[in-house]
Amino acid sequence: MRTLYVSDLDGTLLQSNARTSPYTNNTVNALIEKGMLFSYATARSYLTARKVTAGLRTDIPLVVYNGAALVDGRDGTPMLKNFFGPEIGEVLGDLFANDIYPIVYSYLEGREVFSFIPARCTPGMETFIASRKGDPRTHPVEDAAGLCEGEIFYLTCIDGQEKLEPFYEKYKDSYHCVLQTELYTGEHWLEIMPLAASKSRAIEQLKKQLGCERLVVFGDGRNDMDMFQAADECYAVENAVPELKAMATAVIGSNDSDGVARWLEEHYPR
Repeated sequence: MRTLYVSDLDGTLLQSNARTSPYTNNTVNALIEKGMLFSYATARSYLTARKVTAGLRTDIPLVVYNGAALVDGRDGTPMLKNFFGPEIGEVLGDLFANDIYPIVYSYLEGREVFSFIPARCTPGMETFIASRKGDPRTHPVEDAAGLCEGEIFYLTCIDGQEKLEPFYEKYKDSYHCVLQTELYTGEHWLEIMPLAASKSRAIEQLKKQLGCERLVVFGDGRNDMDMFQAADECYAVENAVPELKAMATAVIGSNDSDGVARWLEEHYPR
């Protein structure tokens, strides 16, 4: 029976320094060499995910942007796109009217970009953008009209919880929304994606593509709940949020103790 193993990155496969450890890389790579089908599902883009997992083999497709895209693990070529339709203009207009100017991810003239208005950035947005210095996707724009250009597939709002929560409640049934505290900075993030975009849906498509019958997943946050629901076995790292631990098949070692790699080393069939 073919099994697909999928791990979240931040807080799960990555340690607190936002990198995979040499132990995790070596262990997972050795198991891939033996035939393990291993991928990851992350809110990150392919570009930033590849940087923080440097040294880790990615032989099969990867789930990025929380399921908004499934990309080739070797070069990041999109294999599946879950994009917004024209209706996202209404959502953006609603956000603008309430002084929320998100980071907007889109394909513009065939190139992936993330757009933002520098003068409208919150401190959390400024921290995020500074962390992406040199990123070729960086695309500052002058006004709200610039945020609406291209084929849009992902919105990230970084602001106060009291400001973002009403929009989570308003749009959670119409779109795939995640409201959570960012792991490294403590900032509140509201991510809005097409309803068809979720980790679980993208993983199910990958599972079907690879001809797998079973799914085993690993995670730490609320945005991992949907893939936990879709899995045959689901494991929460020790540092996971209580809600995810309550859903888990079991709780394993923390991200800083290489919990995922150690579990795989112990349980992957010899």
